[in-house]
Amino acid sequence: MQKESRKVREFRRREQEILDTALNLFLQHGEDSVTVEMIADEVGIGKGTIYKHFKSKAEIFLRLMLDYERDLADLLHSNLIERDKAALPKEYFAFRMSDPERYRLFDRLEEKLVKSHQLPAMVEKLHQIRASNFNHLTGVIQQRIDEGKLEDVPAYFHYCAAWALVHGAMAMYHSPFWQEVIEDKEGYMQFLTDVGVRMGNRFKRRTD
Repeated sequence: MQKESRKVREFRRREQEILDTALNLFLQHGEDSVTVEMIADEVGIGKGTIYKHFKSKAEIFLRLMLDYERDLADLLHSNLIERDKAALPKEYFAFRMSDPERYRLFDRLEEKLVKSHQLPAMVEKLHQIRASNFNHLTGVIQQRIDEGKLEDVPAYFHYCAAWALVHGAMAMYHSPFWQEVIEDKEGYMQFLTDVGVRMGNRFKRRTD
């Protein structure tokens, strides 16, 4: 049993190495230019070994995207958020906006995979995890609304506004025009994160 356990650990370690290497190659060269052979060469293994872990490049795409959404789920259910619900906006925006290149890659990949109807079961799993994250987030948001900390609108308004801010930020970050305008990209992303943290906070309305 102990020998088998080591074998399983080695299998998982190699699988993660393949995923990490593939992600770096996709970011550097674009997903269409990267082949399974290129991934295998970079890892230092044979092409056949890749197929022991993944049936296709599309499956590698989806595993990377699934792991990304699972990482967000782990964050949302972390002790930090359980102890301090007010930390949720900062952690959410920091997660989504910390790696603009990866965000853009996954957004592009999802559109391609959905349009081509590839691996629908895995795509459905991705959407299930995202729906679970959405439900958890809106539940926390509703608590904050009930406490009078956020504007009293449907909880999904807050979530969708957060998504729109992130998505818009990424579009601007990668726009050729805005690439020239936004000289301090790191400062820009931090500023938008700060805006996102305050966005939706309840404020006292002036009565005349």
